[in-house]
Amino acid sequence: MMKKKGISVVISTYNSERYLELVLWGFQSQIFKEFEIVIADDGSGFQTKACIDRMSSLVDFPIQHIWQEDEGFQKSRILNKALIAAKYEYVVMTDGDCIPRKDFLAVHDQYKQKGCFLSGGYVMLPMKTSKAINEQTIQDQSCFDIKWLLESGYPSSKKRFKLTLRGWKARLMNKITPTTPSWNGHNASGWLSDLLEVNGFDERMQYGGQDRELGERLVNAGIKPIQIRYSAICVHLDHKRGYKTPESIAKNKGIRAQTKKKRLTRTAYGIQKAS
Repeated sequence: MMKKKGISVVISTYNSERYLELVLWGFQSQIFKEFEIVIADDGSGFQTKACIDRMSSLVDFPIQHIWQEDEGFQKSRILNKALIAAKYEYVVMTDGDCIPRKDFLAVHDQYKQKGCFLSGGYVMLPMKTSKAINEQTIQDQSCFDIKWLLESGYPSSKKRFKLTLRGWKARLMNKITPTTPSWNGHNASGWLSDLLEVNGFDERMQYGGQDRELGERLVNAGIKPIQIRYSAICVHLDHKRGYKTPESIAKNKGIRAQTKKKRLTRTAYGIQKAS
């Protein structure tokens, strides 16, 4: 079935309604308007649904809330369900703790091209700075201003250049950065048809690298990654990561090793299951 022109923004979340609300305010501030939000909810409680219901009445874009029972960390499974629900031909993926700058979707729309996927960047904030962000600082975009961030506890570092470089300087850094472009859960985009062709996410995978493994299959299928980490910007709010375990990391590394060794383009454990 033909999808509409525009962007489906897939946002993963789990019991973090305060951060999710801030992220949704970030999308309300976007200068690009032809999009929907698809929230991939890995089993949150009623507070998250109440947050989404409230925000749906306050923002100008449609929100789909895709929810599944809490059976532990099953992010890959809920992301696949969100991909199935997506109504637009192009997909931007991010997390419910990443606030997008107002040009975030406009940049993804500007750089998208057939046969490619985009790898964006983020700026990790400490807890003190994360707590200082509110609806007002998102609406006036001060939470992306380096002066405000430094005054609010952000440590001065080279990573601040992602926030301060614009135009040709940002494009130059995209080209010369030594960081390899990859599919990352906080800021990446591609054509829905390509994501479905590689069968979405491998649902065997737990926390740690499931996004990159998807990207590796896209590359194996001939989809070229393009670096836009200095142009498509979001700020990443701080939080605990109780779902990160040595076992999950080891398991995922094993699956990724097989993807690389066999140059796999599809997973048998994705949207369509092997019979």
